[in-house]
Amino acid sequence: QLQFVESGGGLVRPGGSLRLSCAASGFTLDYYAIGWFRRAPGKEREGVSCISSGSTYYADSVKGRFTISRDNAKNTVYLQMTGLKPEDTAVYYCAAAWRITTSQDMCTMGWESRDYWGQGTQVTVSS
Repeated sequence: QLQFVESGGGLVRPGGSLRLSCAASGFTLDYYAIGWFRRAPGKEREGVSCISSGSTYYADSVKGRFTISRDNAKNTVYLQMTGLKPEDTAVYYCAAAWRITTSQDMCTMGWESRDYWGQGTQVTVSS
């Protein structure tokens, strides 16, 4: 069974940190571009952090605060989030795309081209 499962979301105070994980089963992440996307209430889905062939891309809104990484041995992708702000509150999704070859393309068009995606994990930043 092909699955992509996110975990690690929760409630955190402004300035806090969280690490999201996205574990793949049934397929190998090595061959895919991977992205973390988020959707806040009333807003469009946004590609925040993406990785492909060792290169990474970050949306301006998270640059310097979020770090994406992948552990091929564990077939898992991570999103380390620091300096969290209330505007980071959203449901976060990971997605994988076979046909996307750059990290920037993954963040800008990868959601529409995704082959696998997870169910999402809620991140709430509030005092």
